[in-house]
Amino acid sequence: MNFRTRSSAILVAVSLLFAGIAAVLANRWMNERTAAVEATRPRTTRVVVAATDIPFGTSIEARHLASVDMLVNAVTSGSYSQPSVVIGKVARSDIYAGEMLLERRVVARGEGSTLAAVVSPNMRAVTVRVDDVVGVAGFLLPGNRVDVVAAREENRKAYAETILDDVRVLAVDQVSNADKNAPMVVRAVTLEVTPEGALAIARARQLGSLQLTLRNPHEGAAAGVIRTAEVPLAPLPPIEIAPPRPMPVARHGVAAMPRVTVIRGTVVSQTAE
Repeated sequence: MNFRTRSSAILVAVSLLFAGIAAVLANRWMNERTAAVEATRPRTTRVVVAATDIPFGTSIEARHLASVDMLVNAVTSGSYSQPSVVIGKVARSDIYAGEMLLERRVVARGEGSTLAAVVSPNMRAVTVRVDDVVGVAGFLLPGNRVDVVAAREENRKAYAETILDDVRVLAVDQVSNADKNAPMVVRAVTLEVTPEGALAIARARQLGSLQLTLRNPHEGAAAGVIRTAEVPLAPLPPIEIAPPRPMPVARHGVAAMPRVTVIRGTVVSQTAE
């Protein structure tokens, strides 16, 4: 190999070396730029949402669900990414179309009725017979919060006390969804109470009557405070019994016979019995 050939080979090798270095640097620069763009691009994830309104107590089916891409920062903890995980569960409250499905809004359905599945753990469902007055003129709907007032009479005094505070209404009659706003007169209201609350309702129902009072949904619970009011009853007026009228006495000490007055038209006459 002469000098010219050796010089050409060296130049080619040096050129290839610089080309390789340039390629590596260009590739590194491109990767850094791509990483920077990806870092600034909003990240999304698949989330399960309600495709239609899902009323309280409804068993969720595939037609109720849809999947959408949402920003990772906007996704609430407890959401679902696969619709198959939610199918078969029961809605614990009204879920509206487009709303994200959350674990705390649904419950796995077990054996028994749908209503049994939506009762919170360690709670009980108890039904109270109501009328248009006790049922707050028909304005009670599932999901409302009420106080339970018990009234009774004892020793001629009327007692009224709030035995349960901030109780959730599970159903009115056989209706468990709150898609109506018009008043509806019902015969029974099902409440979610503790086991002790169920005993208190049963005891108060035997001693007197119950009244439900509707609460503002934004008002906090009263922490179980019992408020008692005692209203004395007005005393009944005494009953006066008139003494018997004495028999008239004749002049010689013989009791006079009572007379009977007979009226015939305009003629009045008296006869002795």
